[in-house]
Amino acid sequence: MTQQLTKTNIFEKLTWTWRGYPIQYTVMGTGRPLVLIHGFGASIGHWRNNIPVLAAGGYRVFALDLLGFGGSAKPDIGYNLELWQVLLKDFWEEQIQQPAVFVGNSIGGLLSLMVLANHPEIAAGGVLLNCAGGLNHRPDELVLPLRLIMATFTKLVSSPQFGPFLFNRVRQKHRIRNTLRQVYRNAEAVTDELVDLLYAPSCDEGAQRVFASILTAPPGPTPTELLPQVQCPLLVLWGERDPWTPIRGAEVYRKLSDREPGEDVPPVRFVAIPDTGHCPHDERPEVVNALILDWLAETAL
Repeated sequence: MTQQLTKTNIFEKLTWTWRGYPIQYTVMGTGRPLVLIHGFGASIGHWRNNIPVLAAGGYRVFALDLLGFGGSAKPDIGYNLELWQVLLKDFWEEQIQQPAVFVGNSIGGLLSLMVLANHPEIAAGGVLLNCAGGLNHRPDELVLPLRLIMATFTKLVSSPQFGPFLFNRVRQKHRIRNTLRQVYRNAEAVTDELVDLLYAPSCDEGAQRVFASILTAPPGPTPTELLPQVQCPLLVLWGERDPWTPIRGAEVYRKLSDREPGEDVPPVRFVAIPDTGHCPHDERPEVVNALILDWLAETAL
């Protein structure tokens, strides 16, 4: 147990106040800033195998818990991608103040892409890991039976009567572990430590309301809408066996990587990672860390 706890306590957890809400973050190293943005239900602990290695590679590595997740506040408000984008912009203005490389997994990848597209003055580059296509599925992305099922589920999740019951069922440790086994191809990465990282914040006051708010939030902009506005270099990493964001959704990035960079095409490198699921940075950290550091060195970031 001591060995597992040590892995999550290798970085100092700090607090920054945003709009009156405490936001948990960490920073390690010196050099060009990297900002790590977690996915749905995760936190800075999800980067525990990446932060020290990237910092040792000569970078100042920031990671923060988005409002509603991890050790950050969980107020009863409407959550959406635009809210978190403002949080990231304000965090950069107060804590970083130097063009940064934004690194994100899943919805954190989509948030990174939004920052690159909408706030190019603060971004030097981006790393997307199995980037989500939206905060939630758009109805036209689902076949009719699944569309009806999801519509019913989201209605129940937001119900005062059934919402807490459903949330308490979903967040049980054995269900978290089963979900991880479905989306992680590297079974050795599904540890008790990882389950605890995801379970602990779900016990916080307000966690159920955050869950309901996010599941009923608008999906936000699509990557295809954002990419034409991105001009800085992009590294796109994708676990080939991801059941949540299948690799067929990465075709837009693959096509860009095959084109010569120009005025309307950002320099994009696309790498598919075999036998890996939705969270490559946690499933294959030794592979992902090396790919990121090599790309940063080659692009002189």
